[in-house]
Amino acid sequence: MAKHSFSLSPLSSFILPRGDTLFYLIALFSILSLLIHHLSPVSAESRHFEGFDADEIDDFGDSDEPISAAKYIPPPPPTTTLSVSDPIESHHGPPLPSADPTSQVTSQPSDPKPASTSFEVWDEDEFEGFPQSPPSDSPLITESDTAAASKSDPSLKLEPESEPESPKTISSYTVEIVCVSFLIMFVINYFTGKKENEKLALAWASKFATKDSIFDKNFSLLGVGETDDSPLLLKEGQNVFKFYASGRRFCQGLLATMELKSRHDLISRLYNMVVPCKDEITFEVYMNDDAMDHVVVAVAKKKLAKTMQKETTDLQRFASLVSPPSGKKWIAEELAVVAESKEVAGDMLNETVLDQVFGDKAYEKFGKGFISMHFSDQHLGSHKKMLLFKFALPDAKNMADMTRLVALVPYYIDLIGRYKLSSHARTKTDGARMKVAQEIYKELQNARQEALQRKKAEQRKKGEEAEAKLSAEALRKKEAKERARQMKKAMPKMKMTRTG
Repeated sequence: MAKHSFSLSPLSSFILPRGDTLFYLIALFSILSLLIHHLSPVSAESRHFEGFDADEIDDFGDSDEPISAAKYIPPPPPTTTLSVSDPIESHHGPPLPSADPTSQVTSQPSDPKPASTSFEVWDEDEFEGFPQSPPSDSPLITESDTAAASKSDPSLKLEPESEPESPKTISSYTVEIVCVSFLIMFVINYFTGKKENEKLALAWASKFATKDSIFDKNFSLLGVGETDDSPLLLKEGQNVFKFYASGRRFCQGLLATMELKSRHDLISRLYNMVVPCKDEITFEVYMNDDAMDHVVVAVAKKKLAKTMQKETTDLQRFASLVSPPSGKKWIAEELAVVAESKEVAGDMLNETVLDQVFGDKAYEKFGKGFISMHFSDQHLGSHKKMLLFKFALPDAKNMADMTRLVALVPYYIDLIGRYKLSSHARTKTDGARMKVAQEIYKELQNARQEALQRKKAEQRKKGEEAEAKLSAEALRKKEAKERARQMKKAMPKMKMTRTG
């Protein structure tokens, strides 16, 4: 028996290889399968599986009506965990087909390549000589078959076809173009608007603040410095410029503030196109304490004069609208006067001023830039006695149009510095100021009382909150201490004297 087995050892080692021979045979079969796969792709695509008869394949191939692959796609296998096959194990064929042969996947012999969807349900360990990934070009299944397959088996998912990207046109960058254009316009407008404002301010300074000008003749010191080379204008912003002058009788100094349009801001420029505004200049003259009598008067356009009388504190307390006098020359119809008395209004608006600026004919020609003027010895702020002038600035080329308006500033400084009220008017103004002073004193007293009551209420509330946090023993002690204090306070005071 041993001899028989020994004599059959070469044959048995070939049929049942072991050890290195097994690995050599597996490698040989793998090389042969790869060669067959690359040299004969048609044989790999024929899908001649074990368990199928050749007659059945021929029947399917010879049928006149083509059968779509999607109609015969088998249901997906149950989800299992695949493990790497042992190389020692031999390859096995696919499982036996189901009873219904029509449920198997077949391909048309005319199609040279397999369908891409059929590989999704294949098992790598069950088929031989097939590529792990199907070829990507010219799928076997048509669009109608794909739609039918997706309806019959929802588990099969087809990759969406990638649509070619259309080339981007200029309209695709509309938002970016608008933003960049707005930014460029904003930057350009910033520099151009800044230059326009500086040009306008320098035009005013060259007209009224240079040598032999109005302010040079009426003030000894011009500009923000003490030397001749000091700048005339102080720039506080892109649209705010200031001019200072001092060295004149009756006043401590003059401050002119130019508030121009925000031309450097594109949004403000667009807004000003819809809601127009003007370039304005305001003169503040700080009068000496002994150089201004009891004077409260304001001149402005009718609508603005009513607003000033309601909102300005000194005008609200001391002044009222003055009706035009009969049989006397008066200001233009567009203007109104708010004054403490008719005497003050008549003295401030004399014939010289009416002929130069505020008369009917003069106002039409020279008063276009006039906005308001306000004189008061009861002005709120650090300085009580002040003269305020507000004018509209013309263009840089037409700066000479406001010459008469600017000339009002030194004229009224001298007029008010020398002005004295009559005894009758002064008696009325003294009584009005005394009455206002008493009202202010009462308001201050009431404010102090309210502050004290508020403070006491807060202390009482804090004491109640502290008592609420005390224990019962502490409350009893506190009540006993309070009773003792009240009893001691109620006892009559006795004074002991020593008798001789």
